[in-house]
Amino acid sequence: MAGGITDTGEPYSPFVGLVYMFNLIVGTGALTMPKAFAQAGWVVSLALITFLGFMSYMTTTFVIEAMAAANAQLRWKRREQEEIDISVWAYLTPSTRCLYSRRLLPVFTERSGQADHFDIMERVEMGQMASMFFNKVGVNMFYICIIVYLYGDLAIYAAAVPISLMEVACGNHSCSAGSVKYNDTDPCWGSVTRKDAYRVFLSVFTVLLGPFTFFNAQKTKYLQILTSLMRWIAFTMMIILAVIRIGKDHGAGHPPVASLSGVPNLFGVCVYSFMCQHSLPSLVTPISNKKRVGSLVLFDYILILGFYVLLSFTAIFCFDSSLLYDMYTLNFTDNCDVLDIPVLRYFLGLFPVFTISTNFPIIAVTLRNNWKTLFHRDGGTYPWVVDRVVFPLITLVPPIVVAFCTHNLESLVGITGSYAGTGIQYIVPAFLVFYARRHLEPVMGRDAINKHRSPFRHSFWVWFVLLWAAFSLMFVTANIILTDTKK
Repeated sequence: MAGGITDTGEPYSPFVGLVYMFNLIVGTGALTMPKAFAQAGWVVSLALITFLGFMSYMTTTFVIEAMAAANAQLRWKRREQEEIDISVWAYLTPSTRCLYSRRLLPVFTERSGQADHFDIMERVEMGQMASMFFNKVGVNMFYICIIVYLYGDLAIYAAAVPISLMEVACGNHSCSAGSVKYNDTDPCWGSVTRKDAYRVFLSVFTVLLGPFTFFNAQKTKYLQILTSLMRWIAFTMMIILAVIRIGKDHGAGHPPVASLSGVPNLFGVCVYSFMCQHSLPSLVTPISNKKRVGSLVLFDYILILGFYVLLSFTAIFCFDSSLLYDMYTLNFTDNCDVLDIPVLRYFLGLFPVFTISTNFPIIAVTLRNNWKTLFHRDGGTYPWVVDRVVFPLITLVPPIVVAFCTHNLESLVGITGSYAGTGIQYIVPAFLVFYARRHLEPVMGRDAINKHRSPFRHSFWVWFVLLWAAFSLMFVTANIILTDTKK
């Protein structure tokens, strides 16, 4: 994420790439979506999530086109440099030619027609693409946007884990709490309130996972497999349990058809829940056969949209809207009418703890590296204290402070998605594809065809995305101001 060209990684099939993208997109945001649906109304929610899914798919195709353009530009510059080497080939001694042969092989391969300029062979992260296609101001704006988004991500993770632990530790699991929603001031352990318990768990979370920010943490393959398996067991359980309750005519949900007051927050939640653009280089580049990558991405988005609708609709018709939690899994931990097996109730209650905790160090290290890249100067190095202490602290402290001040996950997800999410999902991809096309035309010529170009290749779609992003930001900001004024 911090920019730069990295290795492609182990190749995998298009189907595996589809699964990875599905797992990346469907995360924490999905757990906050049911409450947002209930507040905005089911018709409005269905229309908005469908439209935002379409917009996210469009900008995903923009990023893939920009990736292909970046590969073409890198390949062209390398070829120009190596053309100089080829011109002096005849004057080299046999021993010296051996040293050049490996460098010149890509040039001979391209000349023989075995490679396409727009093949996505090298993984070029968004930060590197911004450096290639944007000016200095644009690059700085990109990093500021990604940093704000990652701060929001960390604040959401830092709040979600203690909330789940608090609900499991303080909630009433005697099967009599199905129609009760607790307040922060309610007791947990004697004189200790639920809010105090939340902050205790947040402190433990910070002590245990915070130190990873000062080092390099990486998830293992087996940990990814385990967390993915737990995620799908939990999501499948929630959908099936809600469907069974609705089928028995025990559903308590009566969501409104439309409620405009809930639209701004729903917008932020939906944008956050479709976020994948910043990780596309890592997902798409290792795919072994990219001929149908566009069709795969479209199929993935259709599947994800269907999953979100299924999860949210079963939730809003199963549970009373006023009793829906910010973290949907918590609706199953203290309601034995829905789930009367204690082990499974605790599993769903603790599910976010296991899955989110593994992601927190990775996001923190990514944010720390983005800070370093933003202030990096060519040829310069940071003092040890700045590199090992200052950058980790400015990464860790702000999201923890936010989590201490509020644990309203719905608002955190909504704000992160509405502002930083809009930049990463709409504005950055639109500008990337726009400037990528402008950069390549003088070099490759107008007749050059990017085989990974977006189906939305007309410039109208780029401007449409930018106008939509501007409208969305103004709408959300105006709603926040009006809401604060009414208070």
